[in-house]
Amino acid sequence: MIDWDDVRYFLAVAREGSVRAAAGRLGVNHATVLRRIAQLEERLGAQMFEKLPAGYRLTAAGEEVLDLAKQMEASSHQLETRVLGRDQSVRGLLRVTLTPPLATHLLMPDFADFARLHPDIEMEILSSGELANLTNREADVAIRVVYDRKTLPLNLHGLKGPELFGGVYIGRDRLEAWRAGAPDPIRWIVISMHGIPDWASEGEVRTTGVPFRTTDADAQIVAVRQGLGITTLPCFIGDADPLLARVPGTDLHMYGTVWLLTQGETRKTKRVRLFTEFVSNRLAVYAQLLAGQSVQRD
Repeated sequence: MIDWDDVRYFLAVAREGSVRAAAGRLGVNHATVLRRIAQLEERLGAQMFEKLPAGYRLTAAGEEVLDLAKQMEASSHQLETRVLGRDQSVRGLLRVTLTPPLATHLLMPDFADFARLHPDIEMEILSSGELANLTNREADVAIRVVYDRKTLPLNLHGLKGPELFGGVYIGRDRLEAWRAGAPDPIRWIVISMHGIPDWASEGEVRTTGVPFRTTDADAQIVAVRQGLGITTLPCFIGDADPLLARVPGTDLHMYGTVWLLTQGETRKTKRVRLFTEFVSNRLAVYAQLLAGQSVQRD
């Protein structure tokens, strides 16, 4: 019989195009991947890959096996989620995926409260800009900001939360200096390599200096606190920061709606249901903050 674990290793190499990348994805060493592929080839009596300078390419036999391997993977995930859905214990692993700003600047205290309420649940917070695949069981719950509900995958169960808005912000001290006529240039601060953003020409404060770019949100926030210029931030970050103020004359812009997403039978487990209900209630409390209605403009 074919060992499903061997098939998992085959799929990883087929998707990554190299043994080293597949090993990294699976969390094993290079030799383990080679051994598993060799076992599969021996059982099937055919070579699955050609080794090329640019990486590993599927042979004709490998191409035939690929579709069947994907079917095996789908069946395995379906089996796991159905069994998991029957698990009604308030213990075990709970993996939650969301963006770093939502985790760091909004929901981490709530996650801590939930962990204290349920000490037997092992929480794993996947705080990343990359989307974890719920269907492949990379996470149990996803907290995502979705602009268009139609983009949500049909196989996911969604619990709708509040709308999320952003604003244009400047350091309070820098704003006072600008009002006093300070000649220092005001830059626009972004996390991208694009051109001047639309919001840079809004409001009463005009950017005059060269841009200041960062690669992550935390650096962006520190830069605006330091008085380098203006930037756009979610209202739950900008309005809650005593060192920041909204740029006079600017409007809020909608990022999207916060959704709690789960998949299939996984959402029926007690720990997932408890978590989604808990976070949904906390998000409702934050509705005004998320919508930019919790403070008056300067």
